[in-house]
Amino acid sequence: MPAHASAVYRGRFAPTPSGPLHLGSLTTAVASWLDARQHGGQWLLRIDDLDPPREVPGAADTIRQQLEQCGLHWDGPVIYQSQRQMYYTDAVEQLLRQGDAFRCALSRKDLAAYPDGHPGPSVAVTDNEDTAVRLAVPDEQRQLVDACAGAWPYNLQRLGGAFVIRRRDGLFAYQLACAVDDAAFAITHVLRGDDLLPSTPQQCYVLERLGLQPPHYAHIPVIRDAAGEKLSKSAGSARIDTSDPCGEVARALAGLALPHDPQAPVEEQLARALSAWQSPFRPSA
Repeated sequence: MPAHASAVYRGRFAPTPSGPLHLGSLTTAVASWLDARQHGGQWLLRIDDLDPPREVPGAADTIRQQLEQCGLHWDGPVIYQSQRQMYYTDAVEQLLRQGDAFRCALSRKDLAAYPDGHPGPSVAVTDNEDTAVRLAVPDEQRQLVDACAGAWPYNLQRLGGAFVIRRRDGLFAYQLACAVDDAAFAITHVLRGDDLLPSTPQQCYVLERLGLQPPHYAHIPVIRDAAGEKLSKSAGSARIDTSDPCGEVARALAGLALPHDPQAPVEEQLARALSAWQSPFRPSA
């Protein structure tokens, strides 16, 4: 059973500062905020600034301002992953000590020779220089129960096999840091876009090997453009226009099939949406 079943609801929104929020990310933030507030819980803001080459200077500040202008106020201080490196180091060292993780020198070109996924610890090396650290995975059928997607079967070996938890350049992988922080901040429910569903089993496995429990998950459909492509910063999706926060919140609520009025103040729109929101999580979750 996922952790914290009897604890206070704690949700979170965790954007990457690779650019300002667009309509897709705002819609996910609104859904996550509504769910936390409807459950009488807390909503945390975490900035996933793990990858400096991908970050846009000033994006983290812009994201905070956009959320505030759209009436999405978080609880407690903002969490920055860039300030939590010591905890990720401890997790990697624990997994290495346990024999769950190993050092690997294979390049992407080398991995092309393994169509069935990474071969695992059989290619482990002892060098600590110029190597990645990977987490070994079982070749077995498992199942993730998602509040939106339902029962989602997977096999970690078929999803690519042993996966990186610390990169060759020393940066920590998203799967590791996300899992460590969800546990560290007692996140009970994660509501996010369904583009992240395929990576969730890896995060759950990190938690399992660290002896921690996963939160409840709900992956909602992401917003797509007229061509059916997911809105994303990398694809150049337009940033939300915070000179018209009422209109932007209305667009996000419309995407969630909730009451909206671009002429109404954001607080009024969110209050109406809150009463109409239908949580994907069962009351007992």
